[in-house]
Amino acid sequence: MFTGIIEATGKIRQLNEQTGGDQRIVLDTGKLNMSDVALGDSIAVNGVCLTVIESGADFFAADVSNETLACTTLGKLQPGSPVNLEKAMTPSTRLGGHLVSGHVDGVGEIIAREPDARSVRFTIRAPAELARYVAAKGSICVEGISLTVNAVDGRDFELNIVPHTLSETTLDAAEVGQQVNLEVDVIARYLERLLMGEPEKSSTEQKLNRTLLAEAGFINKNEV
Repeated sequence: MFTGIIEATGKIRQLNEQTGGDQRIVLDTGKLNMSDVALGDSIAVNGVCLTVIESGADFFAADVSNETLACTTLGKLQPGSPVNLEKAMTPSTRLGGHLVSGHVDGVGEIIAREPDARSVRFTIRAPAELARYVAAKGSICVEGISLTVNAVDGRDFELNIVPHTLSETTLDAAEVGQQVNLEVDVIARYLERLLMGEPEKSSTEQKLNRTLLAEAGFINKNEV
């Protein structure tokens, strides 16, 4: 598990295609402290949990499966591409962001970037199947970064990125049209599962909505 608080930005040092099309990647880790990293440890790269198979003072290597390449933006990275890095949390880690699994749910697209005083306001379009999990003032993980959603309009949601986050992550260089890894709040997924019940007892078309929340007692039925 991770917190979504980026510890350092690094760069892709090397990409090696393996048998069958998957990849072994080697990453320069920048200012990330690697002294306590052991083989088998997890490090999130742009929000994707990867397992360390080799490491040194300023690098680590990991294998990336075809599934991960297909479901995230890692397959689009090139040598020199910047990446956000976070080591897995420990029992004593401050949970400054929110609980992040490192299992990317889908890929979104930056559709707008506008200055907002000293901050930058991004608008991101989520895949249709993820949009229902994104709520105003809720949490979402973008490229491994724990962020608060400002507003939601259908599939589109807004984020206000403060100067510190811009300077310490890859969002400073993010552009309109760029694809980004998204992981929705795991609590939203578990809530939907609990409310919908067992698959064989639920309609395949049933979705988490206000009527379902009212029936479960989460909101007043008069508000539906």
